Amino acid sequence: MLTLRQLFLANNAQTTDFPLLLEFERAEGVNLYDIKGKAYIDLISGIGVSNLGHSNPYVINAIKQQVDKYMHLMVYGEYVQTPQVRFAEKLVSLLPDNLQSVYFVNSGTEAVEGALKLAKRYTGRQQIVACHNSYHGSTHGALSVMGNEDFKQAYRPLLPGINFIRFNNINDLNLVTNQTACVIIETIQGEAGIRVPDVAYMQALRKRCDETGTLLILDEIQAAFGRTGKLFAFEHFGIVPDILLLAKALGGGMPIGAFIASNQIMSALKENPILGHITTFGGHPVCCAAGLAALEVLINENLTAAVPEKEILMRSLLIHPAIKAVRGKGLMLAIELENFDLNKKIIDRCIKNGVITDWFLHCDNSMRIAPPLIIVSDEIKKSCQTIIEAISYYY
Repeated sequence: MLTLRQLFLANNAQTTDFPLLLEFERAEGVNLYDIKGKAYIDLISGIGVSNLGHSNPYVINAIKQQVDKYMHLMVYGEYVQTPQVRFAEKLVSLLPDNLQSVYFVNSGTEAVEGALKLAKRYTGRQQIVACHNSYHGSTHGALSVMGNEDFKQAYRPLLPGINFIRFNNINDLNLVTNQTACVIIETIQGEAGIRVPDVAYMQALRKRCDETGTLLILDEIQAAFGRTGKLFAFEHFGIVPDILLLAKALGGGMPIGAFIASNQIMSALKENPILGHITTFGGHPVCCAAGLAALEVLINENLTAAVPEKEILMRSLLIHPAIKAVRGKGLMLAIELENFDLNKKIIDRCIKNGVITDWFLHCDNSMRIAPPLIIVSDEIKKSCQTIIEAISYYY
């Protein structure tokens, strides 16, 4: 009889020739447990998803209650479904006044696709500005605004009319003109190795968009929901986007995404043609129930407040001659090392010793640190000790 690992390799589509092949049986809190019962600290939150950790009882209960009522009823936007309505209501209550209309989709890359369509439809323009080293997902439109040619050259031709600017470089903002439909930018760049822009740059970007009638799309798919020490990362910069993109932690572990705009902007999808954006499973009732529950836990337990203190502790422990820099904001950090080979060896040793970390698509010499927000001091100390030991083993 074939093992699960053998069946995985035989029947499940692979994304690389070297998957990690870790086999987990359960997860709780910040820990994943393999089939032998070994615990691993999840220091990447499933790539920014599990902000509350794993198996939060409040979220699980919300899922179970909704499953008992109904699951899929109709394509998005036709029926009044309580989980969708209540979740959108809660999100809007936490956002600036101009972000009042929520369109639920299934994932972050779908939120990007919807936002790009919306910006072009609302402005009547075709040009888009994105950033070098950006990552916005892997579907065709999202790939078009990815700022790394290595990951997209095999899929050309892509969307036309895309101009790229350097992230955090004010001099490039003159490429935003009155022909630009939108600027799509990560509030904090993720796959570039966690790059935090200057406040002055973000405010200059907002001003330039206002001057040219360009919509500003902020991608907070990785950065939102307390990860940076604010509920939304744009709060650090004193600006508000025209369209906000959310996913990952949005669903409390369930798959969901959203693009959020004003009623005026979002109304562009209702006519000429009607049904300007369609999704069958977007805003799935179970996912919305889970997302609302997760957001309530985040707010009610005030998990965001402790993030800056945890960042300080991590930075104080991540000191070694081989570490060139620790970049980031809150619990969205990157450890820069000499090169990918060293980074990969250290990551593999960390995993062997029970701490799961990873590298970045556009910055493979840096290690990803993005644990669940519920991580406590002892778990931070254990994780950092494991990382430093792994670095010392090879350096």
